Amino acid sequence: MTDTQIPAETATAPVYAVPQERQVVTAIPGPKSEQLHARRAKVVSAGVSSALPVYIERANGAILVDVDGNRFIDFGAGIGVTTVGHTEQHVVQAAADQLQDVIHTLFTITPYEEYVRVAELLAEHTPGNWEKKSVLVNSGAEAVENGVKIARKFTGRRAVAVLDHAYHGRTNLTMAMNYKAHPYATGYGPFAGDVYHAPSSYPYRDGLSGADAAARTIAYLEKVVGASDLACLVVEPIQGEGGFMVPADGYLNILQGWCTEHGVVMIADEIQSGMARTGRYFASEHFGWEPDVVLSAKGIAGGLPLAAVTGRAEIMDASQPGGLGGTFGGNPVACAAAIAVFESIERDHLLGEAERIGSTLTAGLERLKQRYDLIGEIRGTGAMVAIELVQPGTGDTTKVPNAEAVSALVAYAAQHGVLFLSAGTWGNVLRFLPGLAVSDALIEDGLRVLDDGFASLG
Repeated sequence: MTDTQIPAETATAPVYAVPQERQVVTAIPGPKSEQLHARRAKVVSAGVSSALPVYIERANGAILVDVDGNRFIDFGAGIGVTTVGHTEQHVVQAAADQLQDVIHTLFTITPYEEYVRVAELLAEHTPGNWEKKSVLVNSGAEAVENGVKIARKFTGRRAVAVLDHAYHGRTNLTMAMNYKAHPYATGYGPFAGDVYHAPSSYPYRDGLSGADAAARTIAYLEKVVGASDLACLVVEPIQGEGGFMVPADGYLNILQGWCTEHGVVMIADEIQSGMARTGRYFASEHFGWEPDVVLSAKGIAGGLPLAAVTGRAEIMDASQPGGLGGTFGGNPVACAAAIAVFESIERDHLLGEAERIGSTLTAGLERLKQRYDLIGEIRGTGAMVAIELVQPGTGDTTKVPNAEAVSALVAYAAQHGVLFLSAGTWGNVLRFLPGLAVSDALIEDGLRVLDDGFASLG
């Protein structure tokens, strides 16, 4: 079958190896994807699921091409990983050049400059005007684990606090830190102890000011945990899997003030929201929040595995020599790619591009909100935007979550060459997390498909 296509990019637009336009030429999934899926079922654990079982052969800019030749507009970017765009040429070249020089030595055995340069860039771009140091690891969950470990070592305290609706990973400790157990933790216990879940700021549903929401969080921490036992409070400035919740004004700053007063390390989990995603290097900057420690991953290396813990020097230096590190953490090739990502953000003015994308997305979604009362709220910052869907007629009253509509919209869009992601504690949030290479034309085309999807709900 065929599907509507948008015009190709103009001559003045960046040159891409893959046409930056949507095209559906087979059923979704197509026959080659179905064949691969049959092979997969025999050898890949059923625990590793896929949101859309189409098998990708090429990716460039904001487009995914599957093995059947279908081209998808990618509004997921590998859940915020390919922020600078798929196979961005400078990142690819930097990684290829590094592959010719050094692939691996292990930084804790014989170090190399690329690791040092990434740490320098993180010190420069993370919030806070003080001396900072970093440790590089492999993944977001590993960054969370190390952030907690470092905070415990620095404070000599045991307890870890997180917020409702948070998501931090799939390791044993991070499963205990997540708000939603299923499917991430079901049947995998027992879990790490001394983890406490405090109420968060969720303006759409709690209606609280930043000051009132912070007072509620602090009351929980003081009464249930006790400040003297609390090593760290780990917070996503904009919650990711929880549904792109943006806290009320002042909330994060008040919590930071309380943490500083009581010697608690406040950690910003910027794994999904960091690295230019929101129109700033880190989302914390939008709130004037300067956390003690910042966790980076996902978009930091353009698709290669890399993550970081960056914090105040005195906190990061609390660990004894040999206490931090890992075999592949800060791999030279991933570090080279990360340096190219930082350079791309500056060279291609990607902070401004994130703001452009956010403006285009939000304007289009506002138009849809006027037509469909299922859209309860539009929220987010920069290229990190979401809509929370509710049952018809409940948006101003009970705000009953509508996960069924989200599932139907994601499925409809996939059949028409657009990849959207769901999110939210109740599965009722549709999130938009495109790479910063996506054009306004692609955004508008994706929104037209979404409009058609809403209309098809009846």
